[in-house]
Amino acid sequence: MDKNTIIGFVLIAVVLIGFSWWSQPSAEEQRAAFVQDSIAQVARQKAEKQKQMEAAARQTAVKTKVLEDTTALFHAALTGQQQNIVLKNKAVELTFSSKGATVEKAVIKGYGDRLGNKQLTLFDEKDQSLNYTLTAKEVNISTQDLYFQPSEITDSSVVFTAQAGTGKSIVISYTLGKNYILHMKMNAIGMAGIFAPNTSTMDVNWLDKCRQQEKGYTFENRYATLTYHDVEGGTDYLNESKEVKDKEIEEKIDWVAFKNQFFSAVMIAKNDFQQKSLMTSIPHEKGSGYLKTYQAKMKTFFDPTGNTPSEFDFYYGPNDFRLLQKVEKESSFGKDLQLQRLVYLGWPLFRIINRWFTIYVFDWLSKIFPMGIVLILITMLLKVITFPMVKKSYMSSAKMRVLKPKLDEATAQYNKPEDQMQKQQAMMAEYAKYGVSPLSGCLPMLIQMPIWIAMFNFVPNAIQLRGQSFLWMKDLSTYDPIWEWNKNIWLIGDHLSLTCILFCGAQILYSWFTMQQQKDQMVGQQAEQMKMMQWMMYLMPLMFFFIFNDYSSGLNFYYFISLFFSAAIMWTLRHTTNDAKLLAILESRYKENANNPQKMKGLAARLQAMQQQQEELQRKREELDRKKRKL
Repeated sequence: MDKNTIIGFVLIAVVLIGFSWWSQPSAEEQRAAFVQDSIAQVARQKAEKQKQMEAAARQTAVKTKVLEDTTALFHAALTGQQQNIVLKNKAVELTFSSKGATVEKAVIKGYGDRLGNKQLTLFDEKDQSLNYTLTAKEVNISTQDLYFQPSEITDSSVVFTAQAGTGKSIVISYTLGKNYILHMKMNAIGMAGIFAPNTSTMDVNWLDKCRQQEKGYTFENRYATLTYHDVEGGTDYLNESKEVKDKEIEEKIDWVAFKNQFFSAVMIAKNDFQQKSLMTSIPHEKGSGYLKTYQAKMKTFFDPTGNTPSEFDFYYGPNDFRLLQKVEKESSFGKDLQLQRLVYLGWPLFRIINRWFTIYVFDWLSKIFPMGIVLILITMLLKVITFPMVKKSYMSSAKMRVLKPKLDEATAQYNKPEDQMQKQQAMMAEYAKYGVSPLSGCLPMLIQMPIWIAMFNFVPNAIQLRGQSFLWMKDLSTYDPIWEWNKNIWLIGDHLSLTCILFCGAQILYSWFTMQQQKDQMVGQQAEQMKMMQWMMYLMPLMFFFIFNDYSSGLNFYYFISLFFSAAIMWTLRHTTNDAKLLAILESRYKENANNPQKMKGLAARLQAMQQQQEELQRKREELDRKKRKL
C-alpha cells in the first residue's frame, strides 16, 4: 500500500467525521427543532388519542347494546371469568388467557436474563396483546373482548370456544410442539350468515413491548428489529435506531418477528399476510427496561363458512441458526420460511462467508473448546488460510523496500513540484524493469476486510457466546467494564471496556508496523510526507474506541487477537526476509528484462504504458494548442 492509498483512506475517514461534525445543527437550531417537533408530536398524539377515544366510544356503545340484548351475537361471551391455562414442554412454558384466547406470557427455559432469573420471560400480559377482528354485517367481532371457554386441556394442547349463539361459535385450538413451535387453528362455526358474501379476510393486530434482556442496552438495541419475510423469499426489517410508524409493506409476507438480539416472537400465517401490512417500531429510552414497541397490523385468510380454518404457527425462542433450521421443519405449512434469517449474517458476500465457513467451524470447535478458545482458534485458522496471500503481498512490499536506493537514484532529478509526472513515470519504469507491482501492498487489507466485516456480523448474533465467560470476561456477548459510572458521557457512554482498549492498542501496534514498512519504501518527498501522516493514522484506533466501547467483549477480543497475530506475522516476515538475497533476485530479473524487453509484464508495466500514453496525448494536445495559437 503506497502513500496515496493511505492518504485516501485517512482522508475519507476525516471527511466523514468532519462532515458529521460540520452538519450538526447549532444549539439554537436544535432547541427550535425540538420545540417544533414537540408541538407537532403533541398535535399528532392529540389527534390519535381523539380517534382512539371515538373508536372506543363506538365499541363501548356496541358492547352495551349487546349486553342489554340477550339475543345478540356473543351476548354471553362478553362477560365471564378469566382463566389461565399453561402449556409447556422442555423448551418453553406458555400461559394463555381465556379472555381473547391468546398467549399472554412466554417463558423460555434454559436461558437466564440480565436480572439473574434462571428462566427468561420473553413477554407477559403487560407487554403483549394480539387481537383478531372479523368484520360482520352489523358489528365487528374482536376476539380480545370475548371470554372463551377452555376444554380438552393437556400439557401440550387446549381448545378455546366463544359462544355466539345457538349453533354459532368461534373455536381456537392450540397444539404445542416438541420445542418452540405453537400451532393454532381458528374456525367460525355456523356463522356464515352474519358475514357479507365476499368476506375472505380478517384483521390481525399484534402489539409487543420488547424487553431489554441483555446487560448492554445500546448494543442489544442495535440488533433488536421488527423483521418480516417476503413470500417470494428474502427478509427485511424496520430501521433499528429510528421511530417508524405504520410503514406499509408492499409485498405479501408469510411471517413477522418481534426480535431482540438473541430471542424472538414470530407469527407465521399459512395463507400469508396480504399486501399493505402496516409495521411500527418505536424505540424506548435507556433505563426503561424496554428496547422498542413493535406493532403489526395485517390481513390474512378467513373462511366465514368454517370449512377451512385460519392457521398460524408461533415461534417463541432463541435466535440460534441451527435451531431455527430444525424448528422450521416442525411447521406443517410446507413453506421455505428461512427462519434462520433471524440470525443476521451480513450482506450477501459476508453472509456467504459466515454461512458456509464461520458457522461450520464455530459449531465444530464449540463442541470441544470453551468459547474464548474457539474465538482464538478461528482467528488462527483464518490467519493460516490467508497467510500465503499475505506473504506474497509482503514480499511485494519488501521488493519495493530493497529497490528504494534504485528509485532514489532514478528519480533524483525530478524533485520539483512540476516534475511529479515524470517522477512517477520514472518510478513505474523501474518497477516494470524489476517486475514489481506497487499496489500489491494493499492486498493484506483487502484480504482481511471481508473477514473482519463477516465476523463483525457473526459474533454479535452468536447466541452461543451469551453468558459464556473467559479469562476476565464474564459474558462474551456483552461489554466487559473495568470502570462504570451512572452518568452517560457523550461518545463514551457509562463504562470503559477492557477488550475495547486492548483492541485499540493492538490497532496502534499494527499501524506502527505498517507505517514502518511504508517508510522503508518511500522515495524522496514521500518520506517527509509520511511523517505528517503518522498522527492521522493514530486517529483510527481512537475512532474505533468510541465505536466499539459498547460492543461485545467477544467481538473486541476477536479483533484484538486478529490484530496481534497480524502484527506478529508482519514482524516475523520482516525479520526472516534476506534483503540482500532478494535484491540479487531482482537484479537477475532486471538483467533478463533488459536483454528481452518483451518479458516485462505485470501491473507496473501496464501502469508505465498507461502513463506513457497519457504523456503522448498531453504532448499532442500541446502541439494542437500551439498550432491554434499560430492560426
